[in-house]
Amino acid sequence: MSTEYDVLVVGAGIQGAGVAEALTAAGHRVAILEQESVAYGTSSRSSKLIHGGLRYLESGQFSLVYECLKERRWLLANKPDLVHMVPFLIPVYRHSRRPTWKVRLGLSIYALLAGLFSSQARFRSVSLQDYEALCGLNNDDLLAVYRYYDAQTDDAALTREVIQTAVRSGAELICPGSLVGAEVTDKFVRVDYFHKGQLNTLHCRALVNCTGPWVEETNSKCAPSAKLPPLELVAGTHIQVPLKLANKIFYVEAEDGRAVFVMPWQGETLVGTTERPYHGDPSEVTPTLEEKAYLLRTLKQYFPETRPLQLNELSDAFAGLRVLPHASSNPFSRSRETMICSDNDKHPRIVAVAGGKLTSYRATARSVVKKLRPMLAAEQDWTAAAPLHKSDTPVDAKERNL
Repeated sequence: MSTEYDVLVVGAGIQGAGVAEALTAAGHRVAILEQESVAYGTSSRSSKLIHGGLRYLESGQFSLVYECLKERRWLLANKPDLVHMVPFLIPVYRHSRRPTWKVRLGLSIYALLAGLFSSQARFRSVSLQDYEALCGLNNDDLLAVYRYYDAQTDDAALTREVIQTAVRSGAELICPGSLVGAEVTDKFVRVDYFHKGQLNTLHCRALVNCTGPWVEETNSKCAPSAKLPPLELVAGTHIQVPLKLANKIFYVEAEDGRAVFVMPWQGETLVGTTERPYHGDPSEVTPTLEEKAYLLRTLKQYFPETRPLQLNELSDAFAGLRVLPHASSNPFSRSRETMICSDNDKHPRIVAVAGGKLTSYRATARSVVKKLRPMLAAEQDWTAAAPLHKSDTPVDAKERNL
C-alpha cells in the first residue's frame, strides 16, 4: 500500500463513498479510512428512499428538492438493480393538518420540479372505493388519497457498491482504521492512524472528513480544523413489524403532524422516522421506548389490522443520526442542505462534510471535488517535495473489507 495520496477520505458512509468515487474518476490517488465498516452508521439506518423530499417544500427548500429529483433520475437510469420506482400513497382525512388543496399543490410543484411531462412526475387521485389499491387503509373520515412515485433502495448495498467502484478505480480502503491526528504542513497533510494495532503515517494533499455524526470529533483531530458552524445531532428511529401490508409506500401524518413513511422492507413493513436531539456518543444511539410506541401508534391509526401488535412483537428497531445546523426551531423545519466547510476557502487542505442526503450524495461529491480542484491542480509535482519520514510505518497491503 502506498503512503502518499492526493486525498484521504475519512469515513466510508455514502458521502465518503461518493467523494472517493468522484475523486478517483477525476484521476486522483485516493485512500479511504474507515474506523468500523462500510455503511456502519447512518448510511445503513436511513429510510431507504431515493427521493426529492416532498415534505421539504413546506419549508421552502425548493433548490434541495430540485437537486435531489435530478439525482433520483440519474440513479434510476444508472443503478436500476439498486434503485427502483415505487408508488407512494398520501391519505388525507377530515382531521389531517394538510388539507387536500395543500397536498395537491405540493404534488403539483413536486411534479414541476421533477419534469412535468416525465412519467416519474405524474400523480393522480385514487378511488376511495378501490379497496385493493388502499391495502387495508383506515377509511374513517377519509377524504382523498393521492398517488405519486418516488424511489426506494437498500442504503447499505448502495454505499458498498459506490465504495467498490472507487476501489476498482484505484482507491485504497483502510478498514478498520482510526484517525489519530492530521497536521497541515507547508507541503502536505501528515496523517497518523491506527490499523491492525499499529500506528501508521501517510501523506496527502488534502483530507476530506465524511464521518457523519462523528464530523466534529474528527475535525478536532485536524490542525488546523475546518471552520464548522454550530451543529446538532438529531436521532431518527424506525421500527419493523412482522407484516407485509403492501408493495407500495404510504406517506402518513403522525399525531404531531410530522410525516411518517410506512413501507415494504425485506418482506415486512418498515415505519419511520422520528426526530429528537441527541447528545451522546454516536456509536451508542438506540431507539427509545417512546419513539417505538409513537411509531406503532401511528401505524395502528392508519392500518386497523396492525392494532393487535404489541411493542414486544416488533421484528426490529434501529436509530440513525442526522447532522443538522444548530437552531432552536423544530428539526423538521431546519435546512437539509449539505454543509461543506474547510480550513481555508482559497487553498483548502482540510474539508469537512456535515449533513447531506442519501439521494444527493453525487451532488455533494461534485461540490467537494470543485472545492479541491484549484489546490489539486496547482500541485502536480507535490510528491517530489514530500519524502517519507524514516519513522513512518507503511501498511502491509490494500484492505478491502466491504
